[in-house]
Amino acid sequence: MRLHAQTAGTGPDLVLLHGWGMNAGVWQPVIEGLAARHRVTALELPGHGASAFDPARGTLRHWAAACLDAAPSQAIWLGWSLGAQVALQAALDAPERVRGLVVVAGTPRFVQDEDWPHAMPDATFRQFAAALASDHAGTLDRFLGLQVRGGAEARETLRELRAAIRARPAPQLGALRAGLELLLGVDLRADLPALQPPSLWLFGERDTLVPADVVHSLETLVPSAEILILHGAAHAPFLSSPGLFLELLGRFLDTVGE
Repeated sequence: MRLHAQTAGTGPDLVLLHGWGMNAGVWQPVIEGLAARHRVTALELPGHGASAFDPARGTLRHWAAACLDAAPSQAIWLGWSLGAQVALQAALDAPERVRGLVVVAGTPRFVQDEDWPHAMPDATFRQFAAALASDHAGTLDRFLGLQVRGGAEARETLRELRAAIRARPAPQLGALRAGLELLLGVDLRADLPALQPPSLWLFGERDTLVPADVVHSLETLVPSAEILILHGAAHAPFLSSPGLFLELLGRFLDTVGE
C-alpha cells in the first residue's frame, strides 16, 4: 500500500500518525511548532486521506509495514489513538528505524478485558463505532469540537482544523471498518516488555475514550517509559492544549536528540 505523506520543516526526522477516520490535516494546530526544529513527515494511514488501501493487508503489522515503507530511514515516531498502536507495532518490528516513540492517547488495548479495566467497555466502543459508521462526517465534526474545547483560541482552532481536514479526501469505508476491527481486537500488552526505543506516553485527564487511569498498568508494562497526564485535556491534547503539548513533547524530543 502506497501511503501519502506531507512534509514540513528541517532537522531531525519526526513521523506523525493520525487516528481513526482522520487525516494529516488534524495536525494543523501544532505542525508549525513541530516543523520549527524538525523535518516532520505526516503520514496518512491506509485508506485515509490520499493513501491507498488494500483489504487483503488489514492487520496492524500490515499497516505498520506500510508506514515504515513511507517513513524516513530513522526518525522519532509520534502516533495518536489508532496511530499510536501503528507506531507501537512499527517500533516493535523495526526498532532500528525508530529512535524514539511518542504515544498520544494510545494504549496497547483499547477495550476492556478481565484484567484490563482502564479502557472502553466493549459495548460502549461498539456504540461509538456504530454512531461513527452511520454518520461519519457529522460525528467526527462534533468530536473535533469536543477536543478543542477549553483552548484559548478554541473557535479559531476549530475553524482552521475543519478546513484542513475537509481539504483532504474522505476516508474509504473499507479502511474505516478495518481500523475499527483493529481497535477492537489488537492487544499489544505481551509485546510491550520488548519495546526498545525510549518512549513518552501522553494522556488527557478528561479523555473519555482512553481513561487516564491506564497509566497505573502501563507503569508496570513499560517501566522505563515517561508517562504524563495533561491536566484538563481530552482525547486529543494537541488540539485542546497545544501549547502544553508542544512544551512537554519538546522536552522529550530534545532528550532523544542528544
